[in-house]
Amino acid sequence: MDLDKFFQKSSLIPAIVQEASTGEVLMLAYMNKESLSKTLETGTTWFYSRSRQCLWNKGATSGHWQKVLSITGDCDDDTLLIQVVQTGNACHTGSHSCFFNTIWEDKQS
Repeated sequence: MDLDKFFQKSSLIPAIVQEASTGEVLMLAYMNKESLSKTLETGTTWFYSRSRQCLWNKGATSGHWQKVLSITGDCDDDTLLIQVVQTGNACHTGSHSCFFNTIWEDKQS
């Protein structure tokens, strides 16, 4: 597979991680070509840390692994959707999902 098409616009692309069984969005991280390659090779998620400027394997420290079931590119080939089986919590705060801070909600629907 030619991975270069995903990195035409930028060396880093967003990767949305979703729990396969529920559809819950767990986290957003960034991937470069190397982390995407390692993800495909190992079947677990690898990302690129923008703050530390290095690769990291989700679960290597915490034990909260993400087993990859599928990876889908968006229509512009510049964002990935990764469906996983999540072991433990996805968020470094201890929450299952990183998306728990409600900013606004339509209470009339």
